[in-house]
Amino acid sequence: MFKVGIVGGTGYAGAELLRLLAQHPAVELRVITSRAEAGKRVSDIFPSLRGRVDRVFESPGALALKTCDLVFFATPNGIAMQQAPELLDAGLRVIDLAADFRLADTVEWEKWYGMPHACPEWAEKAVYGLPELNRSAIRDARLVANPGCYPTAVLLGFAPLVKAGAVDPLHLIADAKSGVSGAGRKAETAFLFSEASDNFKAYGASGHRHYPEIRQILARMCGGEAELVFVPHLTPMIRGIHATLYARIRSETDFQALYEKHYANEFFVDVMPAGSHPETRFVRAANFCRIAVHRPRGGDTLVVLSVIDNLVKGAAGQAVQNMNLMLGLDETEGLCQLPLLP
Repeated sequence: MFKVGIVGGTGYAGAELLRLLAQHPAVELRVITSRAEAGKRVSDIFPSLRGRVDRVFESPGALALKTCDLVFFATPNGIAMQQAPELLDAGLRVIDLAADFRLADTVEWEKWYGMPHACPEWAEKAVYGLPELNRSAIRDARLVANPGCYPTAVLLGFAPLVKAGAVDPLHLIADAKSGVSGAGRKAETAFLFSEASDNFKAYGASGHRHYPEIRQILARMCGGEAELVFVPHLTPMIRGIHATLYARIRSETDFQALYEKHYANEFFVDVMPAGSHPETRFVRAANFCRIAVHRPRGGDTLVVLSVIDNLVKGAAGQAVQNMNLMLGLDETEGLCQLPLLP
């Protein structure tokens, strides 16, 4: 059994990690930390885990975490870059679910996240943790930067087109919608039920933190410059991301066949039949991305629909998928839960 720890086990991503790891046959939850809930039983905070997680939240500290083989950081931005280096230097492997190591350029990171980066040397060494794009590097990684939820849906949706050179990488559009849990487990007026329910809005239209992350990986995929318009929206639902992607065609091909071939061996990516319209409920609580490809009226614009659960494939599930690769386990271990319906 591999021993794993979670730093920040009380947020939505941390709670989802607990749910998934409690069902994982090859790991032992050794340490779960929380500054606010230290000393309390995990199952008292999350009764859904009664009988499955028999541990107490511990105060954050490297000593207990060093007894683990791998540690997840499910913390706000800026925490992992302060605490992870000590664990990495001690030989542990680390997966950060926040944004601290997603951008190789720390000057760019500081511009978007508004704070100095504490360890640029590890930002350069970190491996971007999207298994469908970076599997071999993840297997050997010491530090994995788990992708953002929006970037996961957008990059999986665009990848076959951009890698094949079938669309113009300088004219991409991502129109994406997320459930309220994407904002995290916090009390803010904008996310109160009476504010978010029965409402729909765009935000970050002039610039969102996930933009440079998406652009960075698109550029790597096409081997040159990439540019996109990215507009996120908040929807009155708890879970899910629906990304509607637009790309300008520059070479003719059978796009349905292109996607089916590209993802033929990917367990967690489902290319749906031609004409399909995937819905967020098709992936709720599961580690899947479902994609459909459309070419309206046979024109020169391709429309790709990509859906994920923001807390699973967009966060904790993908982190467990990365953990499996890093520990030499079957990539699907502990992640075969079917989506919930209704």
